[in-house]
Amino acid sequence: MHRLLPRSLAALLVVSFATVSFTVGAQTNKEYQPQVGQQGKDVIWVPTPDDIVERMLVMAQVKPSDYVVDLGAGDGKIAIMAAKKFGARSLGIEYNPDMAKHAQANAEKAGVSDKTRIQQGDIFATDFKSATVVTMYLLPALNLKLRPTLLTMRPGTRLVSHSFNMDDWQPDETSSMDGRRAYLWIVPANVQGSWKLSIAGGPSYDLSIDQRFQKIEGQVQFGALQGGLRDAHLNGAAIEFAFVDQSGVRRSFSGRVNGAAMEGSLRSEGGPEARWSAVRR
Repeated sequence: MHRLLPRSLAALLVVSFATVSFTVGAQTNKEYQPQVGQQGKDVIWVPTPDDIVERMLVMAQVKPSDYVVDLGAGDGKIAIMAAKKFGARSLGIEYNPDMAKHAQANAEKAGVSDKTRIQQGDIFATDFKSATVVTMYLLPALNLKLRPTLLTMRPGTRLVSHSFNMDDWQPDETSSMDGRRAYLWIVPANVQGSWKLSIAGGPSYDLSIDQRFQKIEGQVQFGALQGGLRDAHLNGAAIEFAFVDQSGVRRSFSGRVNGAAMEGSLRSEGGPEARWSAVRR
């Protein structure tokens, strides 16, 4: 049995239903707008100023051949600028799904969705080792948590952080702008340990290298005598060092590290250029 409602009450219900429907529809269609200071998984969201973003990408010498990964992408501005101004492919990893959708929409508005993708994900559970440049605006504790992963990336990978450093891993460059800092590190090759160094057509030496991130020092063995390395530098996979041999000749080595092997060119005072190689013992 159906009960008929008075016309006035029925009309009121229709108007009320329409009002509720309109309100719900407006809320549903309202575009998501992130708020500065909103809580994320590990950090609150504070956008990096555009001039700092550009300086970070300049410090990393981003080129069209690069693949830039931004950890904690927020509104996507770093990944977007990497593509739009520097021509690189880029990926932003953002934990908040609403923020990730918002950032992807920003990439589409900027006309770089063919080069830029914002992925919803956890930076500690996502594989980004194929990146040639990694950018971040995280907290010191998170930088340190990421550090073991970053150090296993391909030597020469450039890492840039806004505001926060990596504790005792000293940066290769620090830039400052309006009181804000940006730090650059270049992932070093692993050269720690003992090596057998051979000069083409010449002698061989036992070489030992001590390494602390990109800082290296070492010794070379001349029979019972041990001499020190001079001007030892490591820049990604590029290595340089020198020593003075038993006869007082300075030998200067430059080359590249490839896993458990090194090779390059040698200049000796008063002698022709030669090739050298080394294998890890």
